Amino acid sequence: MKIAHILKPNKKWLIAAVLFVTACAGATASEVTPQTGGNLVTENTPIPEPTEVEESPASETNPDPPPIPETEPTLLPDEPPPLGAQGQFSTDFSRHTVPYSDVLSGGPPKDGIPAIDNPTFTSVAEADEYLADVEPVIFLQIGNDARAYPLQVLTWHEIVNDVVGDLPVTVTFCPLCNTAIAFERNFKDLTLDFGTTGRLRFSNLIMYDRQTETWWQQATGEGIAGQFAGEQLTFLPASIIGWGEFKENFPDGQVLSKDTGFSRSYGQNPYAGYDNINNSPFLFRGPQTPGELPAMARVLTVELGEDAVAYPYQVLQEDGVINDTVAGEEVVIFWQPGTASALNAAVIAQGEDVGAAASFSRVLDGQTLTFSYDGETITDDQTGSEWDVFGQAINGELAGSQLEPVVSVNHFWFSWAAFKPETRVFQG
Repeated sequence: MKIAHILKPNKKWLIAAVLFVTACAGATASEVTPQTGGNLVTENTPIPEPTEVEESPASETNPDPPPIPETEPTLLPDEPPPLGAQGQFSTDFSRHTVPYSDVLSGGPPKDGIPAIDNPTFTSVAEADEYLADVEPVIFLQIGNDARAYPLQVLTWHEIVNDVVGDLPVTVTFCPLCNTAIAFERNFKDLTLDFGTTGRLRFSNLIMYDRQTETWWQQATGEGIAGQFAGEQLTFLPASIIGWGEFKENFPDGQVLSKDTGFSRSYGQNPYAGYDNINNSPFLFRGPQTPGELPAMARVLTVELGEDAVAYPYQVLQEDGVINDTVAGEEVVIFWQPGTASALNAAVIAQGEDVGAAASFSRVLDGQTLTFSYDGETITDDQTGSEWDVFGQAINGELAGSQLEPVVSVNHFWFSWAAFKPETRVFQG
């Protein structure tokens, strides 16, 4: 699978940048206070002292790097790598598919925002003691293994290397773009594990794998520098839903624990006020955002083949259900209320209800279904069966049936449009 605004440097944004960096490295949400006019801090806001970077546990590396693929991707001419990168990485920076001028430092160094490499999990009952029903979690299910990754944890770590249903996966979240994406970690003959580079492109997280130190763009899953430049990670269907939905549907599911080995203010939001629709993207330098939507508009995106579609949350909230065709495939988007924004209030559980959305194939047992929403219930027109946001029929003739998930990703419009400017925006 594979913005509207170019920030001009000014004193307030430089101060905000320092605060964002410190927040990622361990500050509390109270140290970043939204102000009016789109700026997140004032010039009088005290800048906390930098905290010591905690090192993530190193994983076993491959002793013999794999050969360069026989089919060469289109690489750009050699150029100096991003400032300071050669001192931190063993990446082959001569192989790259994007201009290094697009890459910005987010502030923290390599692994300054520590990935979770040895995640521990807790039960639904235990997690329910500290998670509010509306609190956003990343939902990932492989086989019968259903897991929830609370954004109160992922906001501070951005990457979790895990094994779900016996499949090595990485679950990622980029707060600046609101992108929650899961990938397979099995790649060619390697099992990759990922860390943060401390760099951004179009405000989006750049990851690296510890086996070859290739740099990967989180939003697209593409290798952009190093051994696997031009290669593509495999996406897995994952969605942001409310904790209440997860605990009701998966009472035996597993929940990423706050026992991470790091000291962070879990439950606090270091990006308070960032998702205000009138704000400008933070640390964004890239193409002008198409004017169909405000830069910070929330969208759910579906990309199949050469076709990419963005479904604005405003339209989803109004319609509840969208039946569409993407690259010749019949899809449906379900939306329902009950999920708070992770980037709104200083306490995540108190964030504005933005709802949850997910996409599925409309073809079930060879029949193409169409769906309707009456303001409370999702039903299919063919049988009148009732469906939930997980794509499960919960009542009626088709009760127990499961729609096939289609990979879709939450984004802010500026982020998705920077990578896929040809995207069709669904108008409702």
